[in-house]
Amino acid sequence: MVDQQKSESDPRTGVDPRTSVELFAGGGGLAMAVHQAGFRPLLFNEFNKRACETLEASARKTLGTDGIQRTEDTRPRPPAQGQPAPLYPGDVRDLDMTALRGKVDVLAGGPPCQPFSAGGVAKGDEDKRNMFPAMFKAVREIRPKAVICENVRGLLRPSFADYFQYIQNELKLPFVTRDDEVPWQEHNAVLTGILGSLSESDRDGEHYRVVKVPVNAADYGVPQIRNRVLLIAFRADLDVDVDAFEKEVTTRRFSDHALYRSMREEDGPYWQRHPEVEEPVKAMVRARLPKEVEDDCLPWRTLRDAIKGYGTNAEKPLPALPDIDLSCLDMKTQQAAEVGITDHIGWPGARIYKGHTPNELDRPAKTVKAGVHGVPGGESVVRLDTQVVDESTPAGQRYEHRYMTVRETARVMTFPDEWMGAGPRGEKMRQLGNAVPVVLGEYFANAVAEALTRAGH
Repeated sequence: MVDQQKSESDPRTGVDPRTSVELFAGGGGLAMAVHQAGFRPLLFNEFNKRACETLEASARKTLGTDGIQRTEDTRPRPPAQGQPAPLYPGDVRDLDMTALRGKVDVLAGGPPCQPFSAGGVAKGDEDKRNMFPAMFKAVREIRPKAVICENVRGLLRPSFADYFQYIQNELKLPFVTRDDEVPWQEHNAVLTGILGSLSESDRDGEHYRVVKVPVNAADYGVPQIRNRVLLIAFRADLDVDVDAFEKEVTTRRFSDHALYRSMREEDGPYWQRHPEVEEPVKAMVRARLPKEVEDDCLPWRTLRDAIKGYGTNAEKPLPALPDIDLSCLDMKTQQAAEVGITDHIGWPGARIYKGHTPNELDRPAKTVKAGVHGVPGGESVVRLDTQVVDESTPAGQRYEHRYMTVRETARVMTFPDEWMGAGPRGEKMRQLGNAVPVVLGEYFANAVAEALTRAGH
């Protein structure tokens, strides 16, 4: 067994808190999620300078009272209870994490996804930016009980099918290492042969049982259409009921049709939550609702819900974000200082045109993306309820629109208002676009914790 070394007990409860390591932490979405699910962080790693500044600025409010502390030590040791977790602000491949072996419950991270172009892996060439090998090296050194790995849905494309299966095979057998000169196809053949020889009863600590979960974040209570794929791995010797875990995390919890049902009547639950919406807007939304479908889900959350403070728990709303004064956009004026909320700042220059359409308030937001200079295109524009004269349109008028603020975008990512992004607006938006929505990550982190508990760990 590899779990004999335990973390120090919490002196207040006498209970050993679960622990985590976060690689490729970015702006902290998955790190916040894992912490909120009850895991004490032992190490953070992030390469981007601004993202490291964000982690430092937000740590005490969003990642626990112990905070974080930068370190240049490439052989980090786990901090004692009550001590800050180390943040290594450099290349993860330089780290030696063997001092954490047997002390980590969850290793979490989203390896950068830029390498997966249509030509690269199909030809057998692997981009040097591919950080999955670094993730597997960390698994070998740490031997965590579980791994949470998030990445883009594009890995499910047919052109990536063989390579993505190889990624899963490597996660299942991380201790079967590959020489640098060996092509991935050859190594994959070795892994496939070993996996084929394993029986369901094999429960050694040298392999992991992996669950692949394609997700739309909206189905988990995030006010955003965001399609991703998660790989969840449990060390085989822990005897976790992986089938029960997979059934739980793939059961839909929120749905579009539940949202439509809440909108269908003029005084439906959705409109009761938003009494400020005038009848013409409600009538327009209701006119476009599709045929009703029954299910047992909760309603999808919308962009209007996020802006007005209604997250997944509508009984405990956040403060509503004030309206942005459209006459002040050129001044880039802070609009929420009176409620103590930062980064709710108007921004000029928003345009919409064919193929560049805005977010609708009464739908989940479109996917928040990370462009080179921040969130690109219509993904960061919102169409408002108010109309203005526009003779170029058939109706002679159009709905006004503007850029979303950083704070609105953070709420769409289900980040708490205490989150403080570092850098200029574009950099903050880029961090948000690269992140894991906190509500989505927390759901999976809680599910992992519950699966470990049921297995007696």
